[in-house]
Amino acid sequence: MTQPHAHAPEPARSLTDPGQLLLDYLDYYRSVITSKLAGLSEAQLRSAPLPSGWTPLGLLNHLVHMERRWLRWGFMAEKVDDLDGDQGVGPWLVPEDATLDALLGHLAPVAARTRAIVGKSDLTAPAATGGGFPGSDPRSLPTLAWILFHVLQEYARHAGHLDAARELIDGETGE
Repeated sequence: MTQPHAHAPEPARSLTDPGQLLLDYLDYYRSVITSKLAGLSEAQLRSAPLPSGWTPLGLLNHLVHMERRWLRWGFMAEKVDDLDGDQGVGPWLVPEDATLDALLGHLAPVAARTRAIVGKSDLTAPAATGGGFPGSDPRSLPTLAWILFHVLQEYARHAGHLDAARELIDGETGE
């Protein structure tokens, strides 16, 4: 059994600003995901260690697209190219030309855009109409806080999935 790769520390326990806490936890879980993928070979990144068929690289591809969908398309109602880039090639699969470095390169600007959106928006603001959520009544649309919490739980849940996958792949365990 190997030791887990290092990742960023959890956010400070003294942090009281809810928006900053959500952003810092998103950064933390992005670093956890990145650390769990470090050291895997190309074959390991593209192999499905569990019967459901997802691959570690496919999971990263999903997370990159998921965050874009929820924040840019869902909350901001922006047009987003390649909106379903994690779904068009099958469940948890990635295009042949996708690489770990390229997907990690996409993750950084996605994170920066999320921070920019939160920096100029109130956590209680509803999603813009015309985006990823049906309806036009602001009371029926999710708030930015709700969306951020949903995105955070996606990262945390998939970090746990990678814990199990990594242990099956090479014996490395998580926290």
